[in-house]
Amino acid sequence: MTTNETRGPDHVVINSDPAAFEHWPEGLHAEMLGDLNNGCVGSVLVSETDTMRIWHLRIAPGKRCRFHRHVNRYFWTALVAGKARGYFSSGEIRDVEHYQGETKHFDYGSGDHMVHSVENIGDTELIFTTVEFIDGANTPLDVPDSVRLA
Repeated sequence: MTTNETRGPDHVVINSDPAAFEHWPEGLHAEMLGDLNNGCVGSVLVSETDTMRIWHLRIAPGKRCRFHRHVNRYFWTALVAGKARGYFSSGEIRDVEHYQGETKHFDYGSGDHMVHSVENIGDTELIFTTVEFIDGANTPLDVPDSVRLA
């Protein structure tokens, strides 16, 4: 697989063509390149075992989480309804409406990953729980102690 290929909208490798990001807000592409190995898939890591990490993600209206990389199987659940805009490392921008209880599952094989950021484009806080399985085909990314619940 080359750096310009995708495997569906949620299996995205990093697009190496700068023209793919010309429609993004200024500075966002540079931020993504700086966060390619960010393993913080939520705001706070609330629980961790040898096989999984459980995250909470809260995004206020008009705010956006940092870019982060998913490398193994995970799922998320929306705890409230809201509107989001996703920026993907393919250059794609996708707007979605989440409903309370919505749950999506993803799986990444050896060498696969997905890098993205989520922006809250609605008028209510977005709140998600993400369960990341760290015993998959890929080595889990490091996360700083500062995101772990004390």
